[in-house]
Parts: sequence; C-alpha cells; structure tokens
Amino acid sequence: MKYAITGGIGTGKSYVCSLLREYGIEVYDCDKAAKRLMATDRNLQERLSQAVGQEVFPQGKLDKALLAHFLLASPENNGIVNSIVHPAVACDFQLSGKTWMESAILFEAHFEKYVDGIVCVSAPYETRVERIMKRDNISRERAVEWIERQMSQEEKERRSHHVITNDGKKPLKEQIEKMLHSLKQREGSNE
Repeated sequence: MKYAITGGIGTGKSYVCSLLREYGIEVYDCDKAAKRLMATDRNLQERLSQAVGQEVFPQGKLDKALLAHFLLASPENNGIVNSIVHPAVACDFQLSGKTWMESAILFEAHFEKYVDGIVCVSAPYETRVERIMKRDNISRERAVEWIERQMSQEEKERRSHHVITNDGKKPLKEQIEKMLHSLKQREGSNE
C-alpha cells in the first residue's frame, strides 16, 4: 500500500517526514523530485522550453526567475507547467520503489490517485504564518499570501484519512505511532 503526507505551507510536513525515517520509512519528496527532474530530464526540459520559451534553459540550466515569472503571469500558464511537470513526478514516484510521498499540492496535482491513504499535517494558522516568516525571512503579508494561495487546511483535512497536529503541544511521535498502527490495521483488513 502507498501513502501520502500533505498539508499546507508552514504545517511542518517535512519535519514529520524526518520523524518517519526513525520508523524506517523513506518518503519521496515531490517538490525536490520536480526540481531534480527539471534539472536532469531532457524530455521534460524540451517540453518546458516549448511552453515557456527556449530562454528558460540558458546553457542547459533552469532559469528559475523566468519560470516563476511565467507561472505567476496567469493561471493558464501555471496549468501548462503543471501539466508537464506533475505527470513526470508521478511517474518518477511510481518508479522510485518508495511507498510514501510528501506533496503540499497532493489534491491539486491529483496525486491522491497514486496512494491508498492520506495523512494531513495540520497546524494553527498563526503558527504557520510565524514558521514561514522565520524560515523564509519574509513579511507577514507575504506569508499570509502564500497560505491563502493554497487549498484550505480544512479541505485538506476533510479529504485525508488521518490528521497529525503539529502545534508544538501535542506530542508528534505519539500521533505518528497511532497513525502507523491504524494504517497497519487497515492494511491487514485489506488483505
């Protein structure tokens, strides 16, 4: 069975994934994979060049600023890039041999169809804002803008099978162990 970790920006998905390593679980990071594939996959680079323009890969290296400008120019542009990158990431995950993935945009990218169970990492709104400001050294307004661009935390929680609350109060390891136990029981009932 395959599983996904999702949650909005600033909820602490990556931290929860690092804790999963202590249980022998290696998590496929969709964001890092997308960056790696854009840097190494010739077919993907060619398709992005056709969509964005040849100048997006000067000297064979991705011009991140140009790509970001193209993405932010319109929802259509964002959709074009996603229609190229998301299938490549999904294919790479399936070939990776890993049974867990981390994706902030799991539902938006339709990656939920590749997994059997979904775990949402959640955190209070103000905690998320503070984490993003500190991590990325940005203003409160910019952090709020990033949060507001994503699917709501409530919707992600509603569409997930488990929720882990990363509020700095509830012990994470206890929640992870409970979640893993529940998933193991679920796997047993599906055999």
